[in-house]
Amino acid sequence: MALVSTGAPSPKTIAALARFRYQLRRFLRFSERAARQAGLTPQQHQLLLGVAGHTGRGWATLSELAEFLQERHNAVVGLADRAQRVGLVRKQTVARDRRFVRVELTPKGRRILHRLSALHRRELGRFEDLARLAFAQSAIARVRKTGKRGKR
Repeated sequence: MALVSTGAPSPKTIAALARFRYQLRRFLRFSERAARQAGLTPQQHQLLLGVAGHTGRGWATLSELAEFLQERHNAVVGLADRAQRVGLVRKQTVARDRRFVRVELTPKGRRILHRLSALHRRELGRFEDLARLAFAQSAIARVRKTGKRGKR
């Protein structure tokens, strides 16, 4: 992917990107800790999310999970095998050529994912508040600077 440069970014843009990156990393750190406290690795949590939600079907193929996780296919095969051994997912070979493997959550995997998702939804609420606050501060600064209100 080529990045198109439109000139030097403003200090405000750089500050906004820095805040975004910081908040993103804080959320990821929260997610990693929550997964570990639930008895999962962060990668297992991501696998459960991919299985349950990536395709909208409630299950996914190993190839779809590799794309979702942005990992090599063989790495996802190993992750799914380990998750199956601890009872989080079930793998089913659907096609006769054994290349089409369907991965779905077990009841245990579903329970853990639902608990983690509730925690993450609450945490995301904190970030929505920050985004609203940042927008409000930006609008206030614009009004102070120009003396005009933006379009609603």
